[in-house]
Amino acid sequence: MDQEQKKSLPLVIVLIIGAIAIVAAGFMLVEKKKSTLPEVSDISTSTIITSDDTEPSNISTVGHSVEGRVIESYSFGTGDTTLLFVGGIHGGYEWNSTLLAYQFIDELETDRIKVPDTLKIEIIPALNPDGLYKIVGKEGRFTAQDVISSDVNVIATGRFNANNVDLNRNFDCKWKPTSTWRGKEVDAGDNAFSEPEAAALRNFVEKTDPAAVVFWHSQANAVYASECENGILPETLSLMNTYANAALYKSVDSFDAYPISGDAEGWLASIGIPAITVELSSREGMDWSKNKKGFEAVVGLYSIAR
Repeated sequence: MDQEQKKSLPLVIVLIIGAIAIVAAGFMLVEKKKSTLPEVSDISTSTIITSDDTEPSNISTVGHSVEGRVIESYSFGTGDTTLLFVGGIHGGYEWNSTLLAYQFIDELETDRIKVPDTLKIEIIPALNPDGLYKIVGKEGRFTAQDVISSDVNVIATGRFNANNVDLNRNFDCKWKPTSTWRGKEVDAGDNAFSEPEAAALRNFVEKTDPAAVVFWHSQANAVYASECENGILPETLSLMNTYANAALYKSVDSFDAYPISGDAEGWLASIGIPAITVELSSREGMDWSKNKKGFEAVVGLYSIAR
């Protein structure tokens, strides 16, 4: 090796080492950037765009309350004959009627109650969600432990909708601006179906054309037939007796404790649809075994081709 080569050798070594250092630094920078990126599993699902934002196929929106809360119906079966069951028309005052409706929904969803091929069952668990919210402080599902008080005077504040209207006086059967409840005067709205909750039920009935309708209330421990200007429909008596006999409730042809106008059951009678009022035996319980037998008896009655 000559003298010139000996002089240039250190320079070459320096250049090689420098190049290696640059490459290494670049590699480390890339790895650092990679390490700051979130793993796929760490990305919030809220950043993932999806077009599948629809509600479950067996739940439909019937309408909305005065305060904008959704009124839903749960559908089971695909038959041509529809049976409609409604809870919570008196909101928090009869919160146990809504709890009973949700129990039936659970039983149907898990196939512990079977729906015959000829039937379709619709359940509206809470027709008055604003009144219910006053007492349970929740939207949708709740438990008995959510109820804010056992004082009937407190619970009574949840009977009406957000316009302070008694919804079961806002339907088109002998309607008048004021009606009565246990001897007290109550607001029945500006006209029949003036309240969005009552209008929602009317529209749903027109859409589904149920063969019969059952309303759950509390706490008279009986089943009542419905009537309007033309009296009781013959099929209503059959519906009432079928439910009452199976559930071991007393059956009553006509409610006469005090005058009532604008009730939903009476309106249904006026348009030719049999309807009954099932009054639970207490303000807190569901009378589950009794009502399950009544429910199944009505399903059996209407499962026969009509």
